[in-house]
Parts: sequence; structure tokens; C-alpha cells
Amino acid sequence: MNREERNEELNNSNYGVPRQAKPLRKLKRVDNNRPKEPEYRGLHEAPSIDIRIEGEEPPRPQIKEQQYHGLHEKGRDKLVESADYDDFDNEPKKKKSVKDGLIKLTSILLSIAAIIALFLNMPILWYKKSGQPDERVSIMTYFKRWQPTADIEGELEKPTMDLALDTDIVNDDFTDGLDLPQLVEGQYTVLFLGFDEDVENTDVIWICQFDIAGGQLHILQVPRDCAVPNYTSNETTKINSVYMCGDPEVNKIQRVVNCVQDNFGIPIDAYVTTACFDIVDIVDLIGGIPIHLDNEIIYEADKRIPAGDITLTGEQSEWFVRFRHEWLQGDIGRVQNQRRFMQAAMKKILDIVKNDGKMKLYSYLNTIYKNKWIATNMSVEDLSKLADFGSTLTKENVIVNMVPGEDAKYYYSSEEFYWIYSIHKRATIDMLNEYFRPYQRPMLLSESNIIEYVSEYEYQYEDYDDTGVTFEELETATEPLRDPEMRPAWKEYEE
Repeated sequence: MNREERNEELNNSNYGVPRQAKPLRKLKRVDNNRPKEPEYRGLHEAPSIDIRIEGEEPPRPQIKEQQYHGLHEKGRDKLVESADYDDFDNEPKKKKSVKDGLIKLTSILLSIAAIIALFLNMPILWYKKSGQPDERVSIMTYFKRWQPTADIEGELEKPTMDLALDTDIVNDDFTDGLDLPQLVEGQYTVLFLGFDEDVENTDVIWICQFDIAGGQLHILQVPRDCAVPNYTSNETTKINSVYMCGDPEVNKIQRVVNCVQDNFGIPIDAYVTTACFDIVDIVDLIGGIPIHLDNEIIYEADKRIPAGDITLTGEQSEWFVRFRHEWLQGDIGRVQNQRRFMQAAMKKILDIVKNDGKMKLYSYLNTIYKNKWIATNMSVEDLSKLADFGSTLTKENVIVNMVPGEDAKYYYSSEEFYWIYSIHKRATIDMLNEYFRPYQRPMLLSESNIIEYVSEYEYQYEDYDDTGVTFEELETATEPLRDPEMRPAWKEYEE
């Protein structure tokens, strides 16, 4: 069949209707923004397979935007339900939990705390202290250095005494680990003074030396009748009068500090003073002092403390530390009895830390500061550090000594005399070298200003030359000896 015959056959094959040529369609501009219609691939087309190189991220699926047709439109609840599913993996979304909320809240609080801490540590306040240049400090540093009661007694002068440091111990690398304003590294010494009711005489004088490097506390009791004629204008020559009758060129507290440093060679870093009526408030604040009394104490006819295991109130504590009438050894008996009170008070403080925590103790200190029941040149930070150190001490590491000496008559005139306490100089120096100079060279007799009214060759007794005792031993100590003749006469009628 030739070409002409084939063409004729094709023209006649459509039921005899010749095929008409279709006209060309008019071309239109393609709109790129118009959504592309899905390409139809047939009913039985095999599913597409996702083939990608290992490690390659899968293509991100396209998210269809839901069109909102109104709040009450039928089927909207399905749209809301669909929001609980992840658009990418069709898994339910994790709903917000209480834990997530707490984490967010904690993050916010920490951020606020960081901002406050940053503000508190910005140097925005001027700090002024006598004898030192002014400096700009932060609020935190200002609070730590705050001395709320230092204005009552004033600041201490830098001592002119030779510190006589033992350079074999106190070298450039030596440190006790407690950052305090110390005269001698390794120790911190506080002079404690207790006033009488007139706030004139210092009837209680304790030198408390915290041996920080050695982990000990040494307390030296200075009898109020110690004769120090070069430091007071009072005719009695007693050390308890130095505060009021000492060197007029220096403030009152400095008078006592100078006397202690010159006679006993102990550098004083700080002081604490309180009156007998302030002891009442302090003891009541902490809930009393538990103690055992061998016998009833009659301070006055209507002021009695019963025998046995009792808890001293503030008022009873004042009677206890001031009582001296019946002791055979007079004021020395009172000094010895005060040791028992010190031991009981320290045990009470340790119990507070153990049972209620250090913050409870700090709250008591804050109340004492606020009410000015004590006066001290120590800052809040210094007192807190000492309290922390004190809470680590054990009873066997707290040792109490008394200045060695004996009672003697001091004749002010041919007819007038006073009973004083004559210090035994050599025994005192030996005791100081053993207990109170751990980081200083041994003290020589010539380096002390102690004056003896009874010479070493005329001592009547040496009973007080070795009175050292630990708090552990004081826990079971009995009261001092009593003088039967000093018992109130009316007491016998009651019995």
C-alpha cells in the first residue's frame, strides 16, 4: 500500500467522518503565585519512596494553614483537637506541667536574686572609720563592717606595746584561716567588762583569748581588787576603778585596755561591755541558764535562788554572778563561782546552735545589738565569725585561769587601809607564757608593769597561783567554801 492509499484509509476510519484539524489555543501568562495543582499519576501508581543520603536531614513537611470560619462554625472542635498534635510527627504535644512552671519560676527568682546581689555588691556607699582613709564600699561590705554600738565606748587605739611575735611560728605564710582584724595572727583577744549598777566600776573583768589556729579558748579572770596603782587615781588602787579614774587623756575603755596590755602583755583586739541589769535581759532572751546549785543562795532577804537543778532567770543570774557575802574567800569566791556560770552559759549557747541552728543564735545577737544591751567595737561580721568558731569548741578546749595573788592590806594613810589583791608577779608571768602567748615570745619579768604589795619572799599563801580548770571539769565542780559566820542570822529562825 502506497502513501496515498494509507492516508485515504486513515481519513475514512472514523465512521466515515473525516478528521478535522484543531485550532491552536491562545497562550496565557503563568501566575507563579497560584498554588500548583497536584499532578495526577494514576490510580494504581506505586507510592513514592523517600530516598536520601544517610545523615542528611529529611525535608521539612509543608504545613497547611487552617482557615478560621467563625467561633461557632461546625467542626471547629476538630480543629481545636488537631492543635494537640505536633504538626511534624503527628504525636500528641506535651502539655505544660507543674514542674515546668516551677522551673520557670525558679529561673525568674534566681535572675532577680542575681540582680539584687549585683546591686548589693556595687560600691555606692562611703565608709568612714576613725584613723583610716574614707573608702567607697558596697552595701554588703558596709553591713559587715557595721559597728552598731561602737559609738558608746569608742574605738581602740593601736597599741604601742611590743607584740614580740614568735617569727618561728608567725611567718609570712602563717594564717589561722579566719579573716579578722587581728593584732597577732592566730589569735583574737576580747576584753569583757561587767559594770556595777552605777555603770562606774568594772566588777567583772575577763580576758577571752580565742586561739583560732590552735582551736582553743583561754579565759583569764582578773579579780576586781587587783592593785594597779599606776593606772588609777582612786585611793583604793583597785583595777575596777581604772575605767572611771584612769588616764584622763584617753577614753574610758582605752584606760582599761592599756592597763591590761601593760601589766599582762596580752594585745587586746576588741572589747565587750555590759551592765549587770543588761544581763537580766540577755539571759531572759535566750530562755534562761540551766545549772545545779549545791545550796540556796540568798542575795538579799527577798532575793533567793533555791538549791538543786534549776534554770536561772535573768534576775537570778544577776544575783548569782554578784553574790559574795557568804564565800569564805570573799571576792575570790565570787570569781570562782562565776566560772560555773560561764560554763553553764556556754553550754546553753552550744545547745541553741545544736537544736535551733546558728541562725537562731544570730537572731539573738541581732536583738542584743538592736537593744544595745552590750557595747563593742566588733562589727557584725566579726561577732558572727567568733560565734561560728565558738560553736566548734569542745568543753576540754576551753580553759579558765585566774591572776595569781593573795589578799593584802593597803594602808592609804596611817589610819585608813583597804583590802586589795596583791598580784604574784612571777607566777602570773609563768601562767601567761604557758596559756596566753602561743604566738609571742616568752614574756620577761621586766616587761610587765605589775607591782607587788607583798614581796615574793613574804607570801602568806600560794593557793591561787594555779587555778587553771577546763569547762569539762567545771561541769561537775562544786560551789566555793562558805564562811559559817557570814550566814544571815535570821536564816536560823526560819529553820
